[in-house]
Amino acid sequence: MKKILLVLSLCIAAPAVAGNLPFFTNPTPQAMKNIPQNSQTIYQFKVTDLYGNEFDFASLKGKKVMIVNTASECGLTPQYKQLQSMYEEFGGDNFVIVGFPANNFGGQEPGNNTEIAQFCQANYGVTFPMMSKISVKGKDMAPIYQFLTQKDKNGLADSEVEWNFQKYLIDESGHLVKVISPRTLPNDPEIKAWIKGK
Repeated sequence: MKKILLVLSLCIAAPAVAGNLPFFTNPTPQAMKNIPQNSQTIYQFKVTDLYGNEFDFASLKGKKVMIVNTASECGLTPQYKQLQSMYEEFGGDNFVIVGFPANNFGGQEPGNNTEIAQFCQANYGVTFPMMSKISVKGKDMAPIYQFLTQKDKNGLADSEVEWNFQKYLIDESGHLVKVISPRTLPNDPEIKAWIKGK
């Protein structure tokens, strides 16, 4: 009986894995202490939004951030609806969603920035910040995604963007704390609990 309980506890404690991509449950205080204090933060990055304006991640200090790579012609595209709903419910002083359109998977984001902006507004009423289209994997991977996917930069884990609508969660200090599967909806109870948690 003790052996069975031990095996079950190990299974529960282990992170779920899809392919070679780690997905993390809510980090414990001990796990948070394991993030190197000298690791880089998201605040070093300045990017360009869909309208050509500079977006400085340093402006998000003190907020929890969800970064998600998006696409307009993907089976997961309806997640825009949940993303917008989450932004309306939680967005503001403590939480923000930042979208990065990317055409890395099946050519499912073929449009230019203007077309993407029109699509997001017309179909889902998106009001959370949407950045210019970038690459989230491969040789031309954008610097911010190099940070999100490389442990020597983010201090947490190596990962790979598996598909459109993968989520990266950043804490109030600018550190990566969670990687969420593309198939997990943005309004998943675990994500809501993380946003509400102190």
